[in-house]
Amino acid sequence: MAANSRLTVAVHVLVWMALVQGRGRDLVTSEQAADSVNTNPVVIRRSLGALRRAGLVEVRHGAGAGWRLAREPDRITLLEVYQAVEDEALFGLHRSEPNPRCPVGAGIRPALQRAYGEVEEAARKALGRTTIGDMLRETLAARPA
Repeated sequence: MAANSRLTVAVHVLVWMALVQGRGRDLVTSEQAADSVNTNPVVIRRSLGALRRAGLVEVRHGAGAGWRLAREPDRITLLEVYQAVEDEALFGLHRSEPNPRCPVGAGIRPALQRAYGEVEEAARKALGRTTIGDMLRETLAARPA
C-alpha cells in the first residue's frame, strides 16, 4: 500500500512560503513552489486550492498574481493543514463486510475502530501542537551545512 503524500506536499509548500515571505517576498507562484517540491505545478495548485478553501492561504489574480499565507506561520497548525488536504480517515476498514459467521469476522470492525480511533486521536493532538513556524525552524536547523 502506497502512502499518501498530500499532507507532506502541503506542509512543504507552506513552510517554503513562510521562508520566502519571511525574506520579503509577499507573493509566490505555484511554479516557484513546485520547484522546491520538485513536482508539477498542477500538483501544487491542487494543494493550494484546498489550503485556500480552508483559509490558510490567499490568492491574488491578474497582474502580479500569486499566493501568500493567510496567517502568520506560527498560527497555522499541521492539524489545520491535514484537515484541509485529507478527506479520509487515517486507516480504512474492510472494503466489503467480513464474514459475520466467523468469530473474527463478526467482531473485528468494532475492535479496529476502537484501536484506529485512539491512534487517530493521538495523531490529531500531535499535529495540533505543531505549527508551520515550528516546521520552518526545524527544517532550517536540520539542513546540511
